[in-house]
Amino acid sequence: MKKVFGMISLGCDKNRVDGERLLGEVRRHGCPITDDIEQAQVLIVNTCAFLNEAREEAISTVIASDFYRCGKLEKIVVTGCLPEKFADELVPALTEGDVFLGVSDCSELFPALERAYAGERVNAVRTGREGSERVLTTPPHIKFLKIADGCSNHCTYCLIPSIRGKYRSYPAEDLVREARSLGETHELVLVAQDTTRYGSDTGENLLVPLLQKLSGLDNIRHIRLLYCYPEVVTDELIREVRDNDKIVKYLDIPLQHSEDAVLKRMGRRGTRQSYLALIARLRREIPGIALRSTFIAGFPGETEEEHEGLKAFLREVKLENCGFFAYSREEGTPAYKLPGQIPARVKQRRVKALYKVQEALADDFLAGFAGKTLRVVCDGIDYERSCFVGRTYFQAYGVDGVTYFTAPHAATGEVYDVCVEHTENGDLIGAFKE
Repeated sequence: MKKVFGMISLGCDKNRVDGERLLGEVRRHGCPITDDIEQAQVLIVNTCAFLNEAREEAISTVIASDFYRCGKLEKIVVTGCLPEKFADELVPALTEGDVFLGVSDCSELFPALERAYAGERVNAVRTGREGSERVLTTPPHIKFLKIADGCSNHCTYCLIPSIRGKYRSYPAEDLVREARSLGETHELVLVAQDTTRYGSDTGENLLVPLLQKLSGLDNIRHIRLLYCYPEVVTDELIREVRDNDKIVKYLDIPLQHSEDAVLKRMGRRGTRQSYLALIARLRREIPGIALRSTFIAGFPGETEEEHEGLKAFLREVKLENCGFFAYSREEGTPAYKLPGQIPARVKQRRVKALYKVQEALADDFLAGFAGKTLRVVCDGIDYERSCFVGRTYFQAYGVDGVTYFTAPHAATGEVYDVCVEHTENGDLIGAFKE
């Protein structure tokens, strides 16, 4: 079967890696891959199911994709977290899908498609094995490395443990081999549901030894850490980030809230004071470190005072980058049954208020770079703006702002000195400085 395959991948970077493994299976079978959906004969929709909004987006994407059957499209494969968790309900209802796979069913892709082309609708969820080969979907100088899957933290609002199971670290030798196989890489981004617990399922935290092994690879220039659980940002890890020149001085630490009572209901182990102490320690030990976090607004029982407390926390810690989400009530989680569920309009109002606070803080932070020269890696060309687009060390790919700059010439993956002229909507604007 030499069909032309396309993919729409939704959700997080962990999901992206899963999708790249599926495309690796496609390439292993010798089939062409296109990024033009209208040319695809088999379309893979890689779904997210973390929040209700993500599930709605996934289902609407599959339904909309069915439109292409009037052209070249023959089969739709629905894969990822949505069928992994909801296959029993999804398969009978989502009739636009021909094949359904879970998060680790790469080996079943082609056997299931053979059955689909014979006339079946195929539910192959949890019947296969994870793939090893990947087809990268990022710019060539940026690669993601998923170091573990699953989660054992059991935050009361989160479906991930019921979708992906308990925390499982991938063997370090396999990760080093995979990182080496990715070729020349300006930035290797380590991801997992919780990167800081790497190795803990085997009885010992092994993140720092893994970082040291990956840093020894000649093809890796820089390493960035995302999804660090605050209580496992150890002194050993802080020293490694500080002293290892290959590690970007940037940490993504999802805190979720700042107020003790809310954190307790969330099943989080931290407190306002422990978070303040961690941030102070990081900035003391690693001068210039950029910190990113995410927060949930409108968690059950969150009072206006606690909402104001979170706003005050943001103003105090002045994080470089933040994301905010309205609490999503997920059936099957402990928080689903908590009293004090908050109306959607109130949750949305609180999200907007948090973004307003953070936007003012970010504007002040970015304005401080006016007239200064920063090192910027070029990610490519923005044709609408007629300039190049790239990132400084405090701008993570796909989640933070970017730096737009003009230059006579710039090559993707190369680093340039850019003089910042001004800021615009959370981005930096500048020009190449010779």
